[in-house]
Amino acid sequence: MLLTIICFYCTNFVRFFLPQQPEFPQIGLLSHDSRRYKYQYRQKKALVRWLWIGVSLVMLCFPLLPLVVGLAFFTTFLSFAILDETA
Repeated sequence: MLLTIICFYCTNFVRFFLPQQPEFPQIGLLSHDSRRYKYQYRQKKALVRWLWIGVSLVMLCFPLLPLVVGLAFFTTFLSFAILDETA
C-alpha cells in the first residue's frame, strides 16, 4: 500500500514538469494532426503497411546484406513519398 502511494505521488511530481497534453485528442480543421484521421491517409497507411510486409518477405527469402540494405532504404523513401501530405 505504501509503495502504491509513493508511486502515485512520484508520478504526479514527474507529470508536473512535462508539457500538458489533453487526455483525448481534440482535432480541428486547422490542426496539424487532422490529416492523420482522414480516410485517405488511413488508406495510404494501410498501403505502406502492406508494402513493408511484402518487402520484408522478400528480405527473408533472400538474406543478402546488399539486397536487404538497398530494399530497406528504397522502401523507406517510398513510404515517405506515399505518406507525404503534399500529394
